[in-house]
Amino acid sequence: MQLPITVRPARPADYDDVARITLDSYVTAGYYGDPEHPYLRQLQDVAGRAEHADVWVAERGGAVIGSVTVASAGGPFADIAYEDELEMRTLVVDPAVQRSGAGKSLVKALVDHARSRAGINAVALTTGATWESANALYQATGFERVPERDWFVPGTDIKLFVYRRELGQP
Repeated sequence: MQLPITVRPARPADYDDVARITLDSYVTAGYYGDPEHPYLRQLQDVAGRAEHADVWVAERGGAVIGSVTVASAGGPFADIAYEDELEMRTLVVDPAVQRSGAGKSLVKALVDHARSRAGINAVALTTGATWESANALYQATGFERVPERDWFVPGTDIKLFVYRRELGQP
């Protein structure tokens, strides 16, 4: 029997684990081949991320096994959120424990949090068009594609998909 997963706000003592898991999950999945990619370097600055958004961790048995960042519309870490949305960013799970429920636990905690916020009617996110496991997780957790909001990474031909989950859904 696996220990339960707890989702909580990240503490500064968690930042190194979050940075490592972020790098490992993006590189292992093949999203970025070079660990020195500028975007990966930016994501590894967890303290900087936490200055502009809420960083949460999934923990099992005292070990950090995943993380997600929650950004408000108009904030410096939000890319696509409308005023009535929270934006889910940088959902990562340690490759050693992927498909063990950590990703779904992080999504559920974020959606529950969004429901508690006045004026928030949905959660939105951006993901890579070719990121099959991520796209499957979002569809399995009630998110729907919003193709009219898709966009390209500036200066590239890399297409990003936008998903949205209305909070009225169970």
